[in-house]
Amino acid sequence: MNNNMPVWPGGPYPLGATWDGEGVNFALFSEHAEKVELCLFEAKGNREITRIALSWQTDLVWHCYLPDARPGLLYGYRVYGPYEPKKGKRFNHNKLLLDPYAKSIVGQVKWSNADFGYRVGHKQEDLSFDRSNNAPGVPKCRVIDPAFTWGGDKPPRTPWHETIIYELHVKGFTQNHPQVPAPLRGTYAGLATEPVIRHLKHLGITAVELMPVHAFVDERNLVEKGLRNFWGYNSIGFLAPDMRYSATGRISEFKTMVKTLHSNGIEVILDVVYNHTAEGNQLGPTLSFRGIDNESYYRLSATDPRYYVDFTGCGNTLNMQHPRVLQIIMDSLRYWVLEMHVDGFRFDLASALARELHEVNRLSAFFDIIHQDPVLSQVKLIAEPWDLGEGGYQVGNFPVGWTEWNGKYRDVVRAYWKGEGGVIGELAYRLTGSSDLYGHSGRRPYASINFITAHDGFTLHDLVSYNDKHNEANGENNRDGHDHNLSWNCGVEGPTDDPAIKALRAQQKRNFLATLFFSQGVPMLLAGDEMGRTQGGNNNAYCQDNELNWIDWNLKPDDRQLIEFTRRIIQILQRHPVFRRRSFFQGRQIRGSEIKDIVWLKPDGNEMTDEEWQQSFARCLGLLLAGAGLNEYDDRGQPISDANFLLLINAHHDEIGFVLPAYHPGKLWKTELDTSHEAGLARDGTFEGTHTYPLQGRSFVLMREMDPGTPT
Repeated sequence: MNNNMPVWPGGPYPLGATWDGEGVNFALFSEHAEKVELCLFEAKGNREITRIALSWQTDLVWHCYLPDARPGLLYGYRVYGPYEPKKGKRFNHNKLLLDPYAKSIVGQVKWSNADFGYRVGHKQEDLSFDRSNNAPGVPKCRVIDPAFTWGGDKPPRTPWHETIIYELHVKGFTQNHPQVPAPLRGTYAGLATEPVIRHLKHLGITAVELMPVHAFVDERNLVEKGLRNFWGYNSIGFLAPDMRYSATGRISEFKTMVKTLHSNGIEVILDVVYNHTAEGNQLGPTLSFRGIDNESYYRLSATDPRYYVDFTGCGNTLNMQHPRVLQIIMDSLRYWVLEMHVDGFRFDLASALARELHEVNRLSAFFDIIHQDPVLSQVKLIAEPWDLGEGGYQVGNFPVGWTEWNGKYRDVVRAYWKGEGGVIGELAYRLTGSSDLYGHSGRRPYASINFITAHDGFTLHDLVSYNDKHNEANGENNRDGHDHNLSWNCGVEGPTDDPAIKALRAQQKRNFLATLFFSQGVPMLLAGDEMGRTQGGNNNAYCQDNELNWIDWNLKPDDRQLIEFTRRIIQILQRHPVFRRRSFFQGRQIRGSEIKDIVWLKPDGNEMTDEEWQQSFARCLGLLLAGAGLNEYDDRGQPISDANFLLLINAHHDEIGFVLPAYHPGKLWKTELDTSHEAGLARDGTFEGTHTYPLQGRSFVLMREMDPGTPT
């Protein structure tokens, strides 16, 4: 090895490898290490060319400066210290380790027993020290030049109440797109192409939420089955975009994607996984954090530090009580905002980040730090408000400034359209922004991220086509995935040629979509649901990098019809502020008006009584929204008003005659939407108050109040 490279002391800040235009500073935190070596590799990463002992240590950070180093240099670390797993110490200098602050990671793990700090197969409970070198088969870190011409890039800064989120997978969305150039399919560059942008804008999407793009690892057991971790919830690098989604292998490709989406008015939100890493439990590999400083980075059992505290179901939990762990998360978040220009984050299993000791603490240091941060406090923050630990289900309990995936919304809307009784009381809360969850803490309706489906679970098409999960392809004998899906197959399990069942399924999809977009809160649409995407009943397709997860863009007439229906309801939503309120309903009469800001109606046209909310047989409901009752103002201080709208929903299988309200004599009700009609087209004509509208079984109707003679 060549050890003649000049080495200067450098400094402890910033952590990671930093090119300053003249050389590269390397800095690595390790509180308990006894020695640290920087290992440099030739261009292909196959051969180690030199090792440099980091002789300088400042405040537990090991550092040096290489004046001759340049961007593109590949590197890793070897960290020396005691190997005593029973005490939580797992140093093994035979293992090449990834820099936690690496901004580019090259290559994938080529699994072998050498990737583990202990001798695999030799009395695993003893975890005896393994001396094999893993360097040939593990990824390498790469020094980057962060320079990029952002020009006039400006974040769209779409207000929460105007936001429409589209959850997608970078590869799955474009891998099969016939209009995306073949070399760009499945990549960041592919997302920035004109056909993709056109589809998003056609729908009216304001923000894409990308499933994890942080560098991640495919678990060994999946690789050995011929599968991979397609979803990416197995992070190993919090500052590095995964290069499997790059057509060019350059960081600038991700930045170009963001810039292009911004120029089309679309925000970029990242799904981030800071609750655990890819190193798994006590029998997992040693790839980075574990070998750098296991005791600092991970939550260890207080009674037996050989084992990890696991609130995530993935084998380990990052130690949010350690200031350096908090630092890397905050540094990562700021990096993605300041250097990559992303607009917000969705935090996977966010309850795990809020655990101080064992209980979830909504005022934990994690939230305090974000709230006082001048950068992070200004971007979109979305919590998945649960983890797998005791007390981890925290829907409604996150602080002001945060929005949440509202799992209660998903469950009650599914249960209602499935036909279950006794749920209209809770449904009413969910349709109106979940004030019971968010109103008490000063939050607004847009704190609720409403969704029917997400990456985890059935697609919308499968929700109406399967009663049970069909996950055999995952290799776990159909044991994985949720069993409580609240789905209904409309009479036949899976594909069918029965025209009646196909028509009912199409109508149910329209019902779900209309409910989603006309509920108060922020709607989130799963990519492909607008075109009937199926996963064949697989509700846990995390390991399927194939046609099961790749969107099929060869659209049938029914698919195109559903796209146009989705576009139409989003257009109605965007035109009418009554559906995107910034404050909760009060149920009070509007000054100078005959009606309240919200009125709940029975099929006979009368207002619901308190007792009637509890009726187990009730499956039909009317909701009158008063456009004059918004009590909101535009940027110039002018009051905002809108038309009055009537929502009629019927989950019963039979037609119900619904008497239309007549608060304003002489005005008419025009049907904007009726999901019982093919493609959701409205019933012809307008209707006077007191008219009995034939509300079909399992249908959603939207009506607008108007003056006679008003152009439609």
